[in-house]
Amino acid sequence: MGMQESWLPWAVLAPPFGAFVLLAAFRRPLGRLAGWIGAAGATLALVFALQAAWTASGGVTLSAPSVALLSAGDVRIELGAAIGPLQAVMLVVVAAVSAFVHLYSIDYMAGHRRYGTYFQHLSLFTLAMLGLVVATNWVVFYLFWELVGAASYLLIGFDVEREAARRAAVKAFVVTRIGDLGLLAAIWGMAQGAGSFDIAETLAWASSGAAPAGTVTALGLLMLLGAAGKSGQFPLHVWLPDAMEGPTPVSALLHAATMVAAGAYLLALAFPIVQASPEVARTTAVLGAFTALFAATLALGEEDLKRVLAYSTVSQLGYMFLAVGAGSRFAAMFHLTTHAFFKALLFLAAGAIYHAVGTNDLAAMGGLARRMPKTAGLFALGALALVGFPPLAGFFSKEAVLAAAQEAGGVPLGLGVGTVFLTAVYMGRLYVLAFFGEPRTEAAREAREPGGLILGPMAGLGVLVLVAGAATAPVAGPSARLLAALGPAPEAGAGLGAATVLLGIAGLLAGRRLAIGARCPMTAAVRKAEQALQAGFYVDACYRRTVVAASVFVGRIVVAVDALVDGLFTGTAAAVAGAGRRLREAEAGQVQRYNAVALLVLVIIALVAAIRGR
Repeated sequence: MGMQESWLPWAVLAPPFGAFVLLAAFRRPLGRLAGWIGAAGATLALVFALQAAWTASGGVTLSAPSVALLSAGDVRIELGAAIGPLQAVMLVVVAAVSAFVHLYSIDYMAGHRRYGTYFQHLSLFTLAMLGLVVATNWVVFYLFWELVGAASYLLIGFDVEREAARRAAVKAFVVTRIGDLGLLAAIWGMAQGAGSFDIAETLAWASSGAAPAGTVTALGLLMLLGAAGKSGQFPLHVWLPDAMEGPTPVSALLHAATMVAAGAYLLALAFPIVQASPEVARTTAVLGAFTALFAATLALGEEDLKRVLAYSTVSQLGYMFLAVGAGSRFAAMFHLTTHAFFKALLFLAAGAIYHAVGTNDLAAMGGLARRMPKTAGLFALGALALVGFPPLAGFFSKEAVLAAAQEAGGVPLGLGVGTVFLTAVYMGRLYVLAFFGEPRTEAAREAREPGGLILGPMAGLGVLVLVAGAATAPVAGPSARLLAALGPAPEAGAGLGAATVLLGIAGLLAGRRLAIGARCPMTAAVRKAEQALQAGFYVDACYRRTVVAASVFVGRIVVAVDALVDGLFTGTAAAVAGAGRRLREAEAGQVQRYNAVALLVLVIIALVAAIRGR
């Protein structure tokens, strides 16, 4: 693949950066114009990303002129940017979803007291993710990686007056730090071994056989830890459902193309390391498949619409991890692309529902298909793509993932197929509860369709859900060439596709039965299972009783020690200050006081002499 010097990698970053700076400086006087500035920045980024993707599809890697950030001895860190096939696919996905979310937010966030601040943070979020994608060395990559986390913290906790939002933001920030430490350790290890922070050089060193096998395995597992934290994979998934406390458009961007997608992108980027170690590849595949099934199971116990979608994100990201572990970067990135479109559509439709009924509680909905037929139709499109029905995009990418698992063999295939059924169950249940039956609240009875600026982006994403499945077909041209450059497409037999479709149909029917009230006899065992499901199998409770409790205990010890040390220093300082005051008083410039002190000293000397004379 040839290299071509180009300013396009920087050009992709320039519009959201400009929007962020402008909004940071003038967000208050701009008023509603702030939304259009943010949307313009994201849309221009999409234009440049499409241009870069077109060029990269011709077998060219676009490399921007770099700037030296640090040069000390043998260590040189440059601020560089490049776009190859992998980066081109990711840039288009991020910029496209961001543009739709920005446009949607113009109306959705109208009237919010922090309207301009919202678009400032949203532009920063987009900039951070785009910067992460085009980075050419690990130091810059990690800086943007952390900036993605910081922006997500600001947006998850955007409604600062609500304690639940503040807690969710802190939880996301703390839990993802665990994974970030793994990534940081992996970067340091690669730099020590390869003598460089350059991404291409370190990956080549780790996968070429020059590094010891044990070192490669350790680096791969640390990379996996970093990716799992960002993408909410078990057991670091606990922050993602709570992140639903942020505004719904934020959830769409976070779940579809930025924060959680960053982890899957990291594994796709580090694909040579994953495949260089059979242990890492196997662990990645098993972790992804288990998380997919585990999160789909948890979604069955949720009554909150957005939290159901959140668990579906964790589950679908598990598919991407499974694909990377099974040896198909093609399947992972293909599913990342289609998932971004149908998941963004589902979240934006959920936002339209929230606008109409004022809640995400499924028990407060019902009958919305009659009141909001367009939203219901678009939500159904996204739901069917999520389950994986042809000819929607999700079917083709899911089949690619399962085909890769089939080629690799083992347990992950069974877990992946089981996830298809559970996905259909929870989405069928959700859809019936929200859109069918009679309205269960006055708000549901009075619900209305949203305006054009909300429906328009949803419709645009709906079109992508319909056509994105053909991205790998020869007729697709540039997109097919970009995905093909990531690796061969795994071959799925007709039997696997037919089986998953039948499982999907069975799951939807089972979900409908759950929604209309069909239940198992409430034996003690069933009741305990239901409680465990609603409690997320007590993973959060386990963290609270172990990690959180230990942290609080250590924190109290630190506070006590700090108070003791502070008291010692404060007491010593007070004693010295008191002695100083007394000496100062003795040297106050009064003759009478000097004479009294002198007389006292003479008396003491005389007494001492008399005692010693005896």
